[in-house]
Amino acid sequence: MAIDVYWGSGSPYAWRVLLALEYKRLPYLSHLLQFSKQEHKSPQMLALNPRGRVPVLKDGDYVCFESLAILYYLDLKYPQPPIFGRTPEEAGTIMRVICEYQAYIEPRLRRITSAIFDGDVDLSGDEITEAMHSVASDARTIEGRLSKSDWIVGDAYSAVDMVIFPGIQLLKRALERPVARELSSRFMPVEVNYPALGRWLARVAALPGYERTYPPHWR
Repeated sequence: MAIDVYWGSGSPYAWRVLLALEYKRLPYLSHLLQFSKQEHKSPQMLALNPRGRVPVLKDGDYVCFESLAILYYLDLKYPQPPIFGRTPEEAGTIMRVICEYQAYIEPRLRRITSAIFDGDVDLSGDEITEAMHSVASDARTIEGRLSKSDWIVGDAYSAVDMVIFPGIQLLKRALERPVARELSSRFMPVEVNYPALGRWLARVAALPGYERTYPPHWR
């Protein structure tokens, strides 16, 4: 029985799940919802996830939402290839780096991208400038990891790569907008400022099935 996955184009959280499904080569039925039509808030979707958010995964009678919970479920249900490491030590490090990303980087990254896309904040103001400095500093930490290994933790593609990759891609897309030209100089071009990070982005994009995960409206 195929897995049903409900997602929205451009959602970094949904993108994580698609990356995991493709990496594990699991058959799934893709249900692309239109945010503009509020399809993620439909009665059908609210029955699956009362919060009305994506991604949502349905595997037989089991329903799971929240992207990290879905990744964890998939790894326990379909353990090969593993995405949370092959040893307790790898698993602990992968989860720690994910927690660090979610606690310290992701909130600032979301603030920057929202400010650019929504145009509701002065991009030259202290709030966004400080957020950009902080993200750039944490990117240096990731750069250091990737200068020693192809992947962020250990020698294999894992859940931490799947969690961080869509966020970086969303930031890049935001900083490519003309309105963000001055702000982007602190981060872009990635291949120049963070060469190991740039190679990692290309490495993920070269994985089998990646094209099926790419946000349709970004093409």
